[in-house]
Amino acid sequence: MGGMPEIAVAVAQFAPGADVDANIEAIRDLTEAAVARGAQLVVFPEYSSFFVDPVGAAFLDAAEPLDGPFTTALAAVADEVDVTVVAGLAESGSTPGRFANTVVAVQPGAGIVAAYRKQHLYDAFGAHESEWVEPGALDEPQLFDVGGVTIGLQTCYDLRFPEITRRIVDAGAELVLVPSEWVAGPLKDFHWRTLIAARAIENTVYVAAADHVPPVGVGASMIVDPMGVALAELEDEPDIALAHVSTEVLAQVRATNPSLKLRRYGVVPLQ
Repeated sequence: MGGMPEIAVAVAQFAPGADVDANIEAIRDLTEAAVARGAQLVVFPEYSSFFVDPVGAAFLDAAEPLDGPFTTALAAVADEVDVTVVAGLAESGSTPGRFANTVVAVQPGAGIVAAYRKQHLYDAFGAHESEWVEPGALDEPQLFDVGGVTIGLQTCYDLRFPEITRRIVDAGAELVLVPSEWVAGPLKDFHWRTLIAARAIENTVYVAAADHVPPVGVGASMIVDPMGVALAELEDEPDIALAHVSTEVLAQVRATNPSLKLRRYGVVPLQ
């Protein structure tokens, strides 16, 4: 498309469990399927390393250093099939009795290229994530590049806070990834789809969101373009969906709707 960067992105959904090795095998299988369809980037859910419901003490035992066995295995998958992989893990925390809810991006031959620790914890709809998880620092967004496309990270409940996506886009992101464990419940599927589209539209940015499948998650992993149109989406079974992200299309949308240039407010993190 006019020589401007374009990449193939896949969202992958499954049901991570307590068996870390089984989770890695599921990630490998889905990654291989995505690459067979041409994916250059594969996005997996939050808590892909380990998950039991509800979040609790078991996660402390399962938590690993950022460069621990799970991320090492993830990097090995990236190397084996020559693709960038993004997934969530329970990372060892810096405070007693808590762990970090972390998303990591690994690239072939490079290992970890970005990491994000969830900033908005899920203390809503009857859940109390902050009892076990330490909130991520309000650091500058970590961006990375795939095929000339600049990419940023956020996690699940962050979708309900538009400032975080805006800050990532202000830093230069053209695609925002949202690994999630979006809990099923009344209106939750509606909120999921609406918020993904809203973050894309208001920021004129691509959004790729990957969730756990039911019964705990809603599934419905999707890739949305800068006009809020779903380019690819899944239902409720483990699977992948693939779409192309084009910086030319992004530039056209931002020329037609220059809302980022027309705004009169900035975003400043609360300390």
